[in-house]
Amino acid sequence: MLKDGEKGVIRQRGTEEITYAIAPHIPCGLISPNQLRALADVADKYKVKELKITSAARIALIGLEEEQVEPAWKDLGMDPGYAVGLCVRSVKACPGIQYCRLAQQDSLEMGMELDKRYNGMALPSKMKMGVSGCKIQCAENCIKDLSLYGTPKGWSVMIGGSGSAWPRLADLLVEDLPWEETLVMIARIIDYYKEHSKRERMGRMVERLGFEKVQADLLS
Repeated sequence: MLKDGEKGVIRQRGTEEITYAIAPHIPCGLISPNQLRALADVADKYKVKELKITSAARIALIGLEEEQVEPAWKDLGMDPGYAVGLCVRSVKACPGIQYCRLAQQDSLEMGMELDKRYNGMALPSKMKMGVSGCKIQCAENCIKDLSLYGTPKGWSVMIGGSGSAWPRLADLLVEDLPWEETLVMIARIIDYYKEHSKRERMGRMVERLGFEKVQADLLS
């Protein structure tokens, strides 16, 4: 029996026979027609009954048997998504200036950069990131551990949100950073979190230390 995360699986519930779901990594929810065809072909080949679009913009194939997991991954030719574990999960991003008339910054370009740098990085607890092109925050910034939204002058950074069993709205850390300074700030926040977290989510750490202290430490 496979454990959650082993070979990229999510164990399913409610059936007499143990089955698994797999969810390939789809950075920022951008997927090609060929990848969609591969998902459909694999689903047909292994008689997958349903596919689920997840909250992290992945597409999960549900109901695989254990012996089907490895060949299904091979046929897909896609990397597993980090759906479980103490790490950075898939970065959620809105359409941004490439596709949305309201956006102020390129959330897809920034989201893909963050995904490339941090997706799967081991941390004291799980971390969810969001990138929105404007203050409307379609990437659900307010409930993400670490998030950005675009302004006419640059990027504003938020920390400490959570939509879990312990919900918390994120705090606005700093506003209107240019691109490179934003990436430096994200790296600084993650290093700070690694150093100060006690195996807790970002929001719990902020509550324990106090937002004013965390903000002062990060901006000093």
